[in-house]
Amino acid sequence: MVARRLSPWRLLQILRFLSSKGVWTEIKQLLSSRLLSIELAERTEDNLSPPALFEMATAYWLSQAIYVTAKLGIADLLRDDPQSCVALATSTGSDAPSLFRLMRALSSVGIFAHLGRSRFALSRLAEPLQTDVHGSLRAMVITIGEIHYQACGSLLHSVQTGSPAFNSVFGASLFDYLQQNVDAADMFNQGMANVSSMLAYAVLMAYDFAGISSIVDVGGGQGKLLEKILQFTPDITGTVFATASTIERAKQGIGNDACSRRCFYVIGDFFTSVPQGADAYLLCGVIHDWDDPRSIRILRNCRRAMARKGRLLIVDMVVPDTDAMSFSKPS
Repeated sequence: MVARRLSPWRLLQILRFLSSKGVWTEIKQLLSSRLLSIELAERTEDNLSPPALFEMATAYWLSQAIYVTAKLGIADLLRDDPQSCVALATSTGSDAPSLFRLMRALSSVGIFAHLGRSRFALSRLAEPLQTDVHGSLRAMVITIGEIHYQACGSLLHSVQTGSPAFNSVFGASLFDYLQQNVDAADMFNQGMANVSSMLAYAVLMAYDFAGISSIVDVGGGQGKLLEKILQFTPDITGTVFATASTIERAKQGIGNDACSRRCFYVIGDFFTSVPQGADAYLLCGVIHDWDDPRSIRILRNCRRAMARKGRLLIVDMVVPDTDAMSFSKPS
């Protein structure tokens, strides 16, 4: 619907009338929040935004739209050239009109580019949705859009009971669920591997590994973080310590270069013990997954296992004490 333009005088008359009816407080709130699309003759803005709170409350629309394109592999299809929405729908087995509306919505926020005539191209913001590129986030987006999205839908349960929503939704803890569901585990591990590969550069720039000859990556997943560290520290040998299923998948991607020959894989449970005698123990994104008692158990096991002058390296998010926005707070 196109709003009819009001002259300033007519608008003043309406506001005075509403005020006399005792509803000024409500009208003032609507005006300040821009929920009512009232246009003055001088106004040129065509598309008013809804209130900021409303946009925040519907943000999951966008997150699910991103997930759907990741799941369908749209970015991979657009890697070389733009394509029509019909072609994309044919390749993905999707409904063309529905896919068009999805792509149009994402293009409006810079994810993909709408070229007109129902043709779309890859944008810079959408590049990480490709599968085999450095910095790929496709696997992580799919994981977030599936199991994490469902768990977040039961956030009220967590707030009211103090227990994980994931357990309530799936009937098992996250890691127990992944042990039982191979496809979900593969996507989760691939996502974590992609993130770890990017984190490795930050770790290498932030920490001096001089004097360390051996390092254990506790809960190291597929070993991508340690692999990258070993690539730039040729005098260090490393051990990836993880569960049996994770190690089995990790070994499928092991190469035969010098770096791979300095990396070993050990199966175990970090709540029980960790490999003995290393100079450094690395915990990347591990501690935030567990409550305080279990986190302390992991830390104590590392302390017992490390060499006399051993070091513990924790790579994790820090929650600031201020009210400043931080990704670590909702995470």
